[in-house]
Amino acid sequence: MSYGKDDIEAPRSSGDIDDGGSSSSPFDIARTKDASVQRLKRWRQAALVLNASRRFRYTLDLKKEEEKEQVLRKIRGHVQVIRAAYLFKESAKKLKSELGIAPHPTSTTGEFQIGLELLSSIARDHNTATLQEKGGVEGIASLLETNLEKGIQGDDADLSRRTKAFGSNNYPRKKGRSFLMFVWDACKDLTLIILMVAAAASLVLGIKSEGIKEGWYDGGSIAFAVILVIVVTAISDYKQSLQFRDLNEEKRNIRLEVIRGGRRVEISIYDIVVGDVIPLNIGDQVPADGILIIGHSLAVDESSMTGESNIVEKNSKNPILISGCKVADGSGVMLVTAVGINTEWGLLMANISEDNGEETPLQVRLNGLATFIGIIGLSVAVIVLVVLLARYFSGHSRNPDGSVQFTAGKTKLSTAIDGAIKIVTVAVTIVVVAVPEGLPLAVTLTLAYSMRKMMADKALVRRLSACETMGSATTICSDKTGTLTMNQMTVVEAIIGGENIDPPHEKSKLKPILCSLLIEGVAQNTNGSVFVPEGSNNVEVSGSPTEKAILHWAVQLGMNFKAARAESSIIHVFPFNSDKKRGGVAVQTTESEIHIHWKGAAEIVLGCCTQYMDVNDHLIEMDEGKMNYFRRAIEDMASRSLRCVAIAYRLYEMEKVPTSEDLAHWSLPEDNLILLAIVGLKDPCRPGVKDAVKLCQKAGVKVKMVTGDNVKTATAIAVECGILNSYSEATEPYVIIEGKDFRAMQDEERLKIVEKISVLLNYYNSFLLVLI
Repeated sequence: MSYGKDDIEAPRSSGDIDDGGSSSSPFDIARTKDASVQRLKRWRQAALVLNASRRFRYTLDLKKEEEKEQVLRKIRGHVQVIRAAYLFKESAKKLKSELGIAPHPTSTTGEFQIGLELLSSIARDHNTATLQEKGGVEGIASLLETNLEKGIQGDDADLSRRTKAFGSNNYPRKKGRSFLMFVWDACKDLTLIILMVAAAASLVLGIKSEGIKEGWYDGGSIAFAVILVIVVTAISDYKQSLQFRDLNEEKRNIRLEVIRGGRRVEISIYDIVVGDVIPLNIGDQVPADGILIIGHSLAVDESSMTGESNIVEKNSKNPILISGCKVADGSGVMLVTAVGINTEWGLLMANISEDNGEETPLQVRLNGLATFIGIIGLSVAVIVLVVLLARYFSGHSRNPDGSVQFTAGKTKLSTAIDGAIKIVTVAVTIVVVAVPEGLPLAVTLTLAYSMRKMMADKALVRRLSACETMGSATTICSDKTGTLTMNQMTVVEAIIGGENIDPPHEKSKLKPILCSLLIEGVAQNTNGSVFVPEGSNNVEVSGSPTEKAILHWAVQLGMNFKAARAESSIIHVFPFNSDKKRGGVAVQTTESEIHIHWKGAAEIVLGCCTQYMDVNDHLIEMDEGKMNYFRRAIEDMASRSLRCVAIAYRLYEMEKVPTSEDLAHWSLPEDNLILLAIVGLKDPCRPGVKDAVKLCQKAGVKVKMVTGDNVKTATAIAVECGILNSYSEATEPYVIIEGKDFRAMQDEERLKIVEKISVLLNYYNSFLLVLI
């Protein structure tokens, strides 16, 4: 930056300062070591400019969510228009066929006897008429060369053939913003624009007054600082966008089970192909369009596609399943008929571009503060500019020697312009030094670095703000199963026929009827499966950890899963319900008997039992003494951190079974049950979890456990993990509390006890996490 020699704001020459003279310039700084004052001045000015990034950039947009919803509604409208056009096209084809005009052959695709367009339209348009014409789900499966029980073959050749014919379960992504776009965004910063103008003015003035050899220093230093800020900002934002892109891909890459070759295998959602057979359970997302093969009280939330919040029941009359929807209740098995861009969900997702440019709460507050202070600084700069210009052109500004800097009619035009530009430069400098603008940039870089470090520790960070939020966390509410524990359950204790069987799979102590009823109940009342490869004795068990543990135990008792399921047929299923904590199934045996099997939380199922079967296959009345014996056994298992599951059954009259029309709404009888067994499942704590809990507590972060287990099991796990120091702590009021008790309290009571709670015995109190 150059100064005219008569400017009062200009510093004295380096020679004058070196000689010990004082200077009246407000920009003079003390000399440091052997550096010249002019050099220090230039680098000081460059350092100030480095703070000029993102002053008037993003602040909180309160209409952002509303705009997103409007875009989503538009896309849904476009999808409906596309569907209407497709229906119009199909109507034209139908009219042509009625008039005898031969349509284009679209009924086959490669080696398959059904075409992509027709197959996709069944689910997309809920075209049940075409489904019935093709023979229902069995006919579609035959055309797709799929076995409804064993699924597709699943070898590479088969998968390649299906992908080529019907596409992959993916959809095109919108291209991300290029680096140059981020550079352009950084250049649009208002402060940087002002600094660019100041740099240009300083270059012109410096070259004019001091020559090109020395006159470019001031303007060049400002320009260099501006370019540095732009590049650093653009690189930071670009890297952040790449991280979000990778994280979103990881987020979309859901793992799920499909049935291929008679076994359940876990694959990526991207690897699903048309013809796959997929089991569905509560909480699952429907991964592709398809048709229901078999369902048990299956209900789906289709609000993500229709906008309606109603839960839709799925059965033989309404078998169409749309990708992107959530399973709200029940369970079932579906046949995939369309994947990827051929589904309405894929078409919708292909038109939505996720906005990854959102800022963290801290960044929003900092940028808001920077904007507010920036406005104040700009106002002050404008006032100073007006005052200095008024003083200059009115003749009140004087040089150090007392002479007037500007005299109307006498001062040269070039001198007057130089003086005015120097005053403008002073105003711009005020704006530059007003706000520490390097702070928002530093926050972004710090958070991006934290995200990278967390990813290196195998922690998936979906949002950048999570790094900031975790830094301010005072309480961690952790799930038990799979988080504090290893989620690898095994049956370590069993009470069968009223006696403790040790080891739990000792079959020799059991009589045939009791053993067969146990095997029947385990095999039919489960969402898991057992697969035995041909020529191998290695048993492959799939399902939830609890189901896998019980199935393994039954296999050790001698269960042949395939044969056990073939010996009886399922009439109706009551899927496991977290409110009732049990699930049941009604089966019809080859002797035309109706058996209703229940399995669930031991204390709940035990309360429904009026008899138990002893090891000699005799039915014994459940008197008070025996009931207390079972209760003590359950408490003893729970105190040793075992999860207790009871298995019971009852006979039912054939004539009382509802007809097929009312069967879907049949509530399975749950009274007068006969207790068969109580098993204790061990889920060991993860190695190092106790040390991690202690580390959090030492840092002032409270760790609370949320679980669906009973009080005894939850207490044992909490003590084992270090959340509770001893069993005596669990006796204090409100340290362990059930969700229903917490819900019954008033808001004031909740706020009083929420700090005391260490264990919450209910998954469905998510508002507690917010409260804490």
